[in-house]
This record gives sequence, C-alpha cells and structure tokens, in this order.
Amino acid sequence: MGASVGSGGPLTSVEICAGAGGQAIGLHDAGFKHKALLEIDPDAVATLRKNADQLDMDEEWILEEDLKKFVNGGVCTRLNIKRGELDLLAGGVPCPPFSIAGKQLGEEDDRDLFPAMLDLVDELFPRAVMIENVRGLLGSPKFSAYRTSILKRLSAQYHVAAVEGDISRTWRIMEAKDFGVPQLRPRAILVAIRKDLVERGHSFIWPVYRIKDGNRGVYDALFDSMKDRCYKHGKEGKRVFREWVKKAGSEANRHAVAPTLVGGSKKHGGADLGPTRAKRAWAELGIDAMGVANDPDDGKCDPERDLFREAGPMLTVKQAAIIQGFPDSWEFSGRKTARYRQVGNAFPPPVAEAVGRAIRAALRPEQQDEVLRNYVMEDSLPAEELPDIQLDMFDSTGFEAVPA
Repeated sequence: MGASVGSGGPLTSVEICAGAGGQAIGLHDAGFKHKALLEIDPDAVATLRKNADQLDMDEEWILEEDLKKFVNGGVCTRLNIKRGELDLLAGGVPCPPFSIAGKQLGEEDDRDLFPAMLDLVDELFPRAVMIENVRGLLGSPKFSAYRTSILKRLSAQYHVAAVEGDISRTWRIMEAKDFGVPQLRPRAILVAIRKDLVERGHSFIWPVYRIKDGNRGVYDALFDSMKDRCYKHGKEGKRVFREWVKKAGSEANRHAVAPTLVGGSKKHGGADLGPTRAKRAWAELGIDAMGVANDPDDGKCDPERDLFREAGPMLTVKQAAIIQGFPDSWEFSGRKTARYRQVGNAFPPPVAEAVGRAIRAALRPEQQDEVLRNYVMEDSLPAEELPDIQLDMFDSTGFEAVPA
C-alpha cells in the first residue's frame, strides 16, 4: 500500500450526535484522539463531561450544540482545524426519521440530520467518514432515493466502502453480538475514505466478527452484578438470585443474548425494555422488563419493587449499560429515565471500536496486523462463510422477523 496518513501522531476525530459516548469510547479504544464531541441533549453532555478523562480530552471540547446551527457557524474556525487535516468525522445521526418503530418520515422529518452531516463533511473534508443509523434506513424501499442521494453526494470526493465488493450494498448491517456485546442490536454503518487516499492504496475492509470474547451472553454479562444486588437483601435476595440463575443460566439460555434495548424519546413515558415481544424474551432470561430498577448506589433501591417481583428482578441502568457494552467505569448523568434513555439510544462501544480499528488500518496500513489481530475481516473469509444479513431480516426489536 501507499504511505500512511499522519503517522507522526494519533489519528484525530470529531463526532456529532455523540449521545452518552458509546461511539466515542469505541473510537478512543480504537486509537482515535477526539478533537471535539457535539451533542444537543444536556444530560448526555453532562455524561460526556463527567467521563472526559476516560476519553483523554478536555471538557471544553465537549460541546452542547444544535448541529444544524453549528454547521452554519464556520466549523473549521470554531474547532481550530484546518480543512482536510481531520482523520475521521463520525456520527450516529438520530434514528427516529428511519426507525421501524416510528412514522418513518425520513427526509421530511425535522430531526433528519443527514444534510447537516454532509455539509460538515464538505466543510471539514476529513480523510474518512463513518455514519451509523438504525437498519430501518435500509429496510424500507421508500428510502431508496434518499440513500442514493447520500451516496451520490459523498461519492463525489469519497470512495464508499461496499459490502463484499457490491457497490449497491454500501451500508453494512452489523450485529452487536458478533463483537462481544450480549445483545442483538443490528445497526447500519457506512464508511467512506477520501478518494485521494484510495488512489494511494488506502483501502477499507469490513470487520465480520471479533475473536476475543465472542458470543458473550446475558447470563455471563450480568452474573456478578446480579449476585451483588441480590445478596445485599438476605435470604430473600439469595432466593431471587437462585431463581434468576435457574432461568438465565439454563442449558437453553446460558449463551442467549438480549433483544435490542430501546431508549425511546422524551415524548413517551418512562423507561422499560421494549415492546411486548422484547419483554417476553427478557422474561425467558428471568428479567422483568416492565420498568427499570433504581441503582443501589442511588440510595433509592426498594427491593420489593426492584428485585422481589414475580417475573424476576428488573435491570438497573448500570446493568443495561453492561448489556450495551459500556465499561463499568462509565458514569451517567441525569435522573433514572434520562440515564436509561442515554444507554438505550447508544451505539455499543465494542462495535464502534471494531469499525474504528478497520478505519485506522485503512489510514495506517503498516499498523494493520496490530490493530486487527482480534478480528476476522471480510477479505479473509470465503464467500460462503460471510454473514448473509438481508435488509428486512430484523423487526424493530432486533429479533429475526417472523414471515407473515
């Protein structure tokens, strides 16, 4: 391959719609230095600032901003970045315009931030672009023209990574469970590398799955925290724990992963773990999904409400974060429902890390063996072993769709 990019220092990134930091954690772990994180929700911004030291960044570059207004304000100057010097622009643009669980208004939805994201690409002209969204963006034919318009605008100056070399499949459906996350959570990912780099031999290869810690189930993920919660409440707590182990740790469920966590929106009630089908799946794992428990550290834990329930204990926000792939050290700000929504709407850090490492390998090919050693990449598998994920395979909860 050609000469690597920016080999004298860390790769740099700017992230929009950063939420509670799932993508930021993953990209940091992949070796990127965040120049700035942009987010509009004040609770999520407070979460990012609380954990800024874990991202090795200064709080002043965690910006509470409306992206549409921010793009119109001279971005390069505000971020102190010269056009063309940034390595990666990343963003999980809001999913409601495309979510199967919503009205699917797409570009007619005022929450659609794809135009602002593409304006930011034009202004910053980064070496690579990564965009994440729900798979609903791909699953509906009604968004075909919109997907084409995004691709057309990007492809003027970028090579958009195709799946299995098929240019008609430029969005990759990635399942969190393939990267050590105990949850289904299919997400749509697009990666683009600047054409001048591709012409110099920098090519992006999709990660297929993670070798280390693969196939981690809910039982293994929650065992320690569930035992700790229950054992604080004497005999009854130990009984609850044994019942949970009997269900979640059974031969049938021992390696089962959770349905997709649903964060919801501020317009709709309190927190729970998703629609009816998801609640049934949680019940099979010994979890009551009708609400979210108070974290013991809050001093508000009511064992009768949170643990001693007929259907099993409810999850705490911290446990939901484990299911989402957050590190134990990550702290969330805001009231319980606000914290849960931050978790439920997040991009799982291990998935972001996998894509981030693949981008890093494209920009710095001399580091490829080092940064990808725990992953199986698309170019290393024969066609018959590649995942065959159809766009309409999953329903809104992340379950495989049941044919009518």
